[in-house]
Amino acid sequence: MITDRKLVEEAMASKAWPFEEARKLLERLKRTGKKDVLFETGYGPSGLPHIGTFGEVARTTMVRHAFSTMSDVPTRLICFSDDMDGLRKIPDNIPNQDLIRPHLNKPLTKVPDPFGKFESFGHHNNAMLRDFLDRFGFEYEFRSASECYASGIFDKALLRVLERYDEVMAIMLPSLREERQKTYSPFLPVSPDTGEVLQVPIEERKLDAGTIVYRDPHTQKLVEVPVTGGHCKLQWKADWAMRWYALGVDYEMSGKDLIDSVKLSSKICSALGAEPPEGFNYELFLDEKGQKISKSKGNGLTIEEWLRYASPESLQLYMFQAPRKAKRLYFDVIPKAVDDYYAFLSKFDGQDTQEQLSNPVWHIHSGKPPQATMPVSFSLLLNLVSASNAEDKEVLWGFIRRYAPDASSSSQPELDRLAGYAIHYFHDFVKPTKQFRAPTDMERAALLDLKTRLDGLPSSAELDAETIQDIVYEVGKQGGFENLRDWFKALYEVLLGQPQGPRFGSFIALYGVRETSRLIDDALQGKLAAG
Repeated sequence: MITDRKLVEEAMASKAWPFEEARKLLERLKRTGKKDVLFETGYGPSGLPHIGTFGEVARTTMVRHAFSTMSDVPTRLICFSDDMDGLRKIPDNIPNQDLIRPHLNKPLTKVPDPFGKFESFGHHNNAMLRDFLDRFGFEYEFRSASECYASGIFDKALLRVLERYDEVMAIMLPSLREERQKTYSPFLPVSPDTGEVLQVPIEERKLDAGTIVYRDPHTQKLVEVPVTGGHCKLQWKADWAMRWYALGVDYEMSGKDLIDSVKLSSKICSALGAEPPEGFNYELFLDEKGQKISKSKGNGLTIEEWLRYASPESLQLYMFQAPRKAKRLYFDVIPKAVDDYYAFLSKFDGQDTQEQLSNPVWHIHSGKPPQATMPVSFSLLLNLVSASNAEDKEVLWGFIRRYAPDASSSSQPELDRLAGYAIHYFHDFVKPTKQFRAPTDMERAALLDLKTRLDGLPSSAELDAETIQDIVYEVGKQGGFENLRDWFKALYEVLLGQPQGPRFGSFIALYGVRETSRLIDDALQGKLAAG
């Protein structure tokens, strides 16, 4: 039983999107009278799993937890793989493509694994997805379409589709081009000869026998097969609806590009005699060129790439924020996501309940965010790596301990983890694009002034970031910069080789006053631009 009634009341009033979605499910239960709630996420393993796939599971999990905060009704989450789908084209980002080519149009679980690790390409991609979801600790049940069709789990629902064939066709045909209307059937027979998933018109339906008759495209002979037992699968919109009907799915979200498909599948689900699930349409992730991320193209970030450069929590934050807004999912979004996560975490304990329920970390950590303080931001660490050319974390810790004497890798494991991420990110993405420039005469005079003032600081002031920041401001004002942004931009471009950077007083306090003075010397002597 839920005992914290105040928390329930606050959750019922929260405007955070997972709670808005959860309230839809409470209303659904009033209509359906069900005693449990089934969440589903779908995955098409025709290509390697990408972050968008993970995002759907992460967001659904957030809605599931929000619902559980308000209700004692038990919930389950099924991650469904449509691995019986025929492989229609070879993905661009896999090896051994010649091995795959003879098996086009076969179910993914019948296509050889180009990586040579699993019994099929479908099994390989399923394993990758499950491994990642397990590493994140998601609670879910995995279901394979191939297994569900072959085992008979879908038999009753498939016979229902056969029975309501005319209603399904009436829903689907208006959505198709005239040429496609002539050949469309919700049933895709699996050829007993070639093993291919065939897209052929149906010549005859035999409801009593539970079979369909089609003309083999190679022999032109009529073939009769059962619609059950894995001898057929459904076209995906009909398949989606059948799955909702067969499993009793209450909630499934999907990308904005599938809005029309959701409408059609919902109509088919209703025609089969079930209420379509509640849903949520999220915007799509885009790559660095603004194009939709594709499994077959392999554009955008992979799950493993994000985790090389940033924490899992920062990735979950990126999934939580503004799900109905299109966002670029590329390497340059990572630093801000990392710093935003720790900013939200630092605010949590000081917030009231309503504010906490709107804080992303409440949803990322299922209502129990950890204690964490971060004396140094990820962005600042990146610039420290840039200035020091650090190759390992021990070099960074030498600077960090001077800035925060009580910090250590053992007392600050999160900061130690961030230091490793910063080194990877800098050397892979920042360093190759750094472009130092020589200062203008006006900038040179200001830099000389800054160096003189830094050299005159007593050692007791070396780590006072605010004092140093005031000095930097004062130099800019006296140096004739009408807009101080131009002064700071010059500091970043001349000293760090990049168009933007950290709060400069904090950077100097972390990197060191004497070290910054030497950095200015190098810039004025042309050593940085020459390098």
